[in-house]
Amino acid sequence: MVLRPESLQALKRVVKTAGLTLPGASLNLDAGVDSTHHRQCMFNAGMIPNIKANPRHRKRTKRGRKRLFNEVIHALRTRVDRTFAWEDTFKRLLLRFEHSQPRHFGMKWMAYTLINVREFCGA
Repeated sequence: MVLRPESLQALKRVVKTAGLTLPGASLNLDAGVDSTHHRQCMFNAGMIPNIKANPRHRKRTKRGRKRLFNEVIHALRTRVDRTFAWEDTFKRLLLRFEHSQPRHFGMKWMAYTLINVREFCGA
C-alpha cells in the first residue's frame, strides 16, 4: 500500500477549508503503510502517525527508538472499521434505496439488531 502525496495534499486542503488544523492530529493507518517514507510525510504535515508496526518476518526486535503507537486509539479504530464492515453486509443499507430518512434509520436499527443477535446468540 502506498500513501499518495496527492491524498495528503487533498487532506490538507479539506482541513484548511474547514478551518481546522492538522498539527497534533493522530492519523491511524494499517500496518501495510508502515514505512519510513510514510511516517516522514506525516511528521512533516505535523500529524502523529499511529501505525501498528509491521514485523516483516523479523527474528529479533528492531533496534533504535520505539515508534509512537497508541493501542487505545488503534483498538477504537478497529472497532469502528468492524462496525462499518458489518453494516456493509446489508446491501439495502449499502446502496441506500430508501429516500426518506426515518425509513433508512429504521433499516439501520433492524440491521444492528440482526448483527447483535448473530454476535451474541450465535444465530
